[in-house]
Amino acid sequence: MTMQVISVPSAPFAGQKPGTSGLRKKVKVFSQARYLENFVQAIFDTLSGQQGQTLVLGGDGRYYNDVAIQTILRMAAAAGFGRVLVGRDGILSTPAASAVIRKWQAFGGIILSASHNEGGPEGDFGIKYNLGNGGPANEAFTDAVYRRTQEISAYRTVESPAVDLSRIGESRIGAMRVSVIDPVADYAELLESLFDFDRIAALLSRPDFRMRFDAMHAVTGPYARAILEERLGAPAGTVVNGIPLPDFAGGHPDPNPVWAADLVAALADPASGLSFGAASDGDGDRNMIVGPNFVVSPSDSLAVLAANHALVPAYAGGLAGVARSMPTSCAVDRVAQALGIPCYETPTGWKYFGSLLDAGKATLCGEESAGTGSNHVREKDGLWAVLYWLNILAVRATSADVIVREHWQRFGRNVYSRHDYEAIETDRADRLMDELRARLPQLAGSESCGLHIAAADDFSYTDPVDGSRSERQGVRVMLDDGSRVVFRLSGTGTEGATLRVYLERFVADPSQHEVPTQEALAPLIRLADAVARIQAVTGREKADVIS
Repeated sequence: MTMQVISVPSAPFAGQKPGTSGLRKKVKVFSQARYLENFVQAIFDTLSGQQGQTLVLGGDGRYYNDVAIQTILRMAAAAGFGRVLVGRDGILSTPAASAVIRKWQAFGGIILSASHNEGGPEGDFGIKYNLGNGGPANEAFTDAVYRRTQEISAYRTVESPAVDLSRIGESRIGAMRVSVIDPVADYAELLESLFDFDRIAALLSRPDFRMRFDAMHAVTGPYARAILEERLGAPAGTVVNGIPLPDFAGGHPDPNPVWAADLVAALADPASGLSFGAASDGDGDRNMIVGPNFVVSPSDSLAVLAANHALVPAYAGGLAGVARSMPTSCAVDRVAQALGIPCYETPTGWKYFGSLLDAGKATLCGEESAGTGSNHVREKDGLWAVLYWLNILAVRATSADVIVREHWQRFGRNVYSRHDYEAIETDRADRLMDELRARLPQLAGSESCGLHIAAADDFSYTDPVDGSRSERQGVRVMLDDGSRVVFRLSGTGTEGATLRVYLERFVADPSQHEVPTQEALAPLIRLADAVARIQAVTGREKADVIS
């Protein structure tokens, strides 16, 4: 069955440059005539060899997801794809999309999400392309897509009725098959192969153990219910805020103590009876782990997972290596040293882990922004991290806070925090970073706020597998006691620029491990403002979000 391809005249839009996680803009921007179509056409024009191949498609269920999927299905048919696997109701979490791509050996996938950003008609929307390994496209590909967006003159589509995404089954758009699939099944099957589900189920059935998983009205609700409540037997109601909503019930689906405050408060209240808490974000790739009156930092979580790998079936045979993004604390470095395995320091962005995982150089990887994962997929994976923790808890028969404190006793504590200055005027943010980079030669060997700066640089990275080079990945200011302050502009926002300031101090003395984080980091906070002139340039007296 053939169908006529229609070429629709268009013209370039400025600013369609993908960031670390694809293109993110306001819904009002994406819903402009031809805006989404131009970017999708640029992706398809940059590909080669997709004729007759399989494409995976889905997203986090945010506002505009359903409209975008119908548009992309028609354009995929025009581009010559032979089949599209799309999640029922347009739903596919980011890690589930990666799992589906890998299981069915798809050509690639399009994921519709703005991750932890707010949703709704006034909120954000996003789109990114994942390669056949299941991971985000590399910079060479995204740069080529951007160049194409700046010269595009038409997009190609076909006329076809909307596909019913509410029912699992097959339909066609011209010669292209559209397979609406269960969005959970393949992913749940994969996770069950990694962990000791019998042991986790036994933990969840204990009368003295109660957990709460906050899906934040985002995509992981159906996944968490299917895995935690149905397969593992957790009591009904373990998963809260479990129905995905287009506007995430008006909140930010960002698993941190600010936006998941109710979960943190519940774990701090002995009357709740809760032993363990967890949350995930808009598209299911981030996580937060909470013990009794104790929030586990993402950097510590990665280190704990690595240190306890022998307790988890899929990783009991050993780790090839670990990898972390440069701003992530060095806690996992100390574990890697103890295990005698390599630890790779990469730029921010999950795509940088892909070549290490594909080459078998790393098994676990993580970022300070609440993302951890392994070689089972090529994305960070929120529910995977929760199950990993549950597996550890089931074997060690103690609580998450005790496990982290015992970890500090063995390896020392990397006291760590991130300060976000959000929606700064882009010109001011660029000026701050430009001036900071200009001062780098004078910083090394200098003193500021009573602290001695040993070195300062602009981080660059050479991929040990393919030799690709990434420059200007964040300014590092390193003190002679091993403390660090890192500055970088985030590529995940849609308005202005977000300045992220990462603060890290290593504390070996166990008697100092319980000093509150911001108190322990106070000298570094003062140093950060003085070195980067944050208040002077931005006018901001304090960070908008501290995590």
